[in-house]
Amino acid sequence: MTLPAWNSQTDAAPDGGIARQGGRQLSWLALPGASGVVLGLAWWLLAPGGLNLVSGNPELAATANPESWLPRDLVLAGLFLLAGCSTAVLLDGKNRKPDALRRIVLAIAGGALGGVIAWLSGLLAAQWWGPALDPALGADDAFSLRSFAVLCLWPGSTALVTFLLNLWSLMTDKPDPGAPARP
Repeated sequence: MTLPAWNSQTDAAPDGGIARQGGRQLSWLALPGASGVVLGLAWWLLAPGGLNLVSGNPELAATANPESWLPRDLVLAGLFLLAGCSTAVLLDGKNRKPDALRRIVLAIAGGALGGVIAWLSGLLAAQWWGPALDPALGADDAFSLRSFAVLCLWPGSTALVTFLLNLWSLMTDKPDPGAPARP
């Protein structure tokens, strides 16, 4: 007796098995991408040159002030480090399940996507709600990211913290008392 054939691209999965797992796997890509919008808005709210809620220093509120460029990049870097570490902690309990490598790769790709979306949404928030640009000052007057290496922090911190958590769990694993001794 043969089982009925089904096409995973067009037919619904029997008992919701494979199609549901694929949707859950893609959430590791979609959720960081969607949270990039929130981080981009938070970057504009907190960073110098934006709403400047972190420092409150009126001298740093001007986007053309070179003194505000480093703190602005550091605010986004801190947000990305926080997002990458929290993504890795969420991945930690799922690394022994099947398709763990796929989840990790999708989470890292989602972090890269979320970083780009956060950067672009922060720039868009500055255009919508920020002060008008002075054409005499040129491009230095805009709210922007000066160090594009910051965009690598979210996926990089996700990968590094995931690696460290896996290494820690391997080092602290106690052998099963009922398992045969290794020679």
